[in-house]
Amino acid sequence: MTTPVPAFDARLRSEGLAPLRRGPVTTLQVNVGLRCDLACHHCHVEAGPKRREALDAEGAGHVLRVLAESPDTTTLDLTGGAPELNPEFRRLVIGARRLGRRVIDRCNLTVLFQPGQEDTAEFLAEQGVDVIASLPCYTADNVDAQRGKDVFRRSIEGLQRLNALGYGGPSGPRLHLVYNPQGASLPPPQAELEADYRTRLAADFGIRFDGLLTITNMPIKRFARQLHREGEYEAYLSLLVSHFNPAAVPDLMCRETLSVAWDGSLYDCDFNQALGLPRPVAGSLADLKSLSDLEGQPIRVGEHCFGCTAGAGSSCGGALLA
Repeated sequence: MTTPVPAFDARLRSEGLAPLRRGPVTTLQVNVGLRCDLACHHCHVEAGPKRREALDAEGAGHVLRVLAESPDTTTLDLTGGAPELNPEFRRLVIGARRLGRRVIDRCNLTVLFQPGQEDTAEFLAEQGVDVIASLPCYTADNVDAQRGKDVFRRSIEGLQRLNALGYGGPSGPRLHLVYNPQGASLPPPQAELEADYRTRLAADFGIRFDGLLTITNMPIKRFARQLHREGEYEAYLSLLVSHFNPAAVPDLMCRETLSVAWDGSLYDCDFNQALGLPRPVAGSLADLKSLSDLEGQPIRVGEHCFGCTAGAGSSCGGALLA
């Protein structure tokens, strides 16, 4: 019999950590659209080639306006789907870089070989955009099983192309890889796995990178349905609950990141966005003046938040604890 899963907010209260509130917003994370050339099993936003939802020109203008009026927000984090497929992607990159902000492109690597994207890698390098690239393993079988046929080969070619442009080198833009487990398990220790990645990718393909980010799979959307099909959903939730680590709570990404959907609606994190759980304080990007206005506001939580606080913790920036 599976132990019932307690509510996340109740667990926070029992640890003396409630209520969870926002600190200063240092990162504006924008999902610019759900179109993607891949349809990965673990994708919590259910992106794919047939999705057409996308941030429009007006929305992109609001992103840059809010960024300009929020000097303490140092990073624009662009995600999707494959963010590069949005026609406003380059405008956002150029505008944010002119404002002196760090820009992150969450790149699936295979998009670099799509029609119309032939010069995207060069554009990213010229603009000094940091790339966070998904590579859930250093072997072809595991990657293709999770992301699709022949994805590993194209991903390796994408990494080699980025390396040739200076990514992963001593003076080039930063290149981080992302690992997430294939099934109902927690990621292994980040530092140990990073060492394995470095050894294998350098020896097999001559690839260099700056760091590896381990991310826990959230029990939502496609992954949740997979867990239900395999009869592992409750067991996985219980695994997350039993590995709750209160030390991870102060560094949760929802405390310093604001998540913006393609339609301008605001969420406390990318996972709440995927679930359609808006912030407790209503509003949209068009109505927002400065991100500093959000400091101290409450954060909406749910059972999936156990994924961010299990073990070493998890965020879009990798493990929260060494």
